[in-house]
Amino acid sequence: MGKSATRDAYGKALAEFGGDERIVVLDADLSKSTKTAVFKDAYPDRHFNLGIAEGNMMAVAAGLASTGKTVFASSFAVFATSRAYEQIRNSICYPRANVKVCATHSGITVGEDGASHQSIEDISIMRTLPNMTVLSPSDAAETRFCVKTAIETNGPVYIRLGRLAVEDVYAPDQKFEAGKGVVAKDFGDDVAIFATGYMVQQSLKAADILLAKGIKAKVIDIFSIKPIDRELVVSCAEKTGFVVTCEEHSIIGGLGSAVCEVLAEERPTKVCRIGMEDTFGKSGTPDALLKLFGLDGESIAEKVAAKIKTLK
Repeated sequence: MGKSATRDAYGKALAEFGGDERIVVLDADLSKSTKTAVFKDAYPDRHFNLGIAEGNMMAVAAGLASTGKTVFASSFAVFATSRAYEQIRNSICYPRANVKVCATHSGITVGEDGASHQSIEDISIMRTLPNMTVLSPSDAAETRFCVKTAIETNGPVYIRLGRLAVEDVYAPDQKFEAGKGVVAKDFGDDVAIFATGYMVQQSLKAADILLAKGIKAKVIDIFSIKPIDRELVVSCAEKTGFVVTCEEHSIIGGLGSAVCEVLAEERPTKVCRIGMEDTFGKSGTPDALLKLFGLDGESIAEKVAAKIKTLK
């Protein structure tokens, strides 16, 4: 098991699947950071730099998709989803254009770039759009699967990627299923921790800490935010009676909201949402920021243990 950023895995996957001549890749002058430069090196005739003009890039992506192309459009998450929202809504999602918005540098682990570059609302923005699939992989193997799934999906897809090198959760040959979550660890039925993106790694650390305290947790990787694995969410809630959600994103509108929506409709359950609590990020190292906002494994374990105590 190694360590790599999901943005690196994205670039490698694009190049791996780039033999499909329908694939065209667009970037907003950030190809070295988003790693689409890897695709550019392999297929220079199908990579285009649209400059620092994200809205125009999405409009061009929609136009190319109308000619039968499978288009990947990349920038930092805060720019891809905020600056280009209107074009994504009206030019991509409304006509169900075959465009994949693959955004890197999401969440607070962007680090020293600070609040202006730390997208903590992108999942919320993207999952409200009709026809949009929303994916948030935790490691390299899952990122590759998400890129493959995006290619095989005829319509808009949003893939949320990170800047920080993170530990592998899965072996390269791990089998995934589109729209389904993965039980990444199962110590027992005291609590179900639903996590997405880099919070999967942190939640796995929290589960180990909780086990030492006598609390048996199961960690579920929800890499498909939309569609969400309703059956798995409900079954885990039925087994545990207590659910925690962990995301490197605002608790408003993200994974926590998606899980709560499912449970409110199908199996009312006590839920503790862990994430950014209606606040912007700050400039600092990723580790310091995770600790500051209570998103590291130790802080997650403390919150879960304290909440379980109040439920007894």
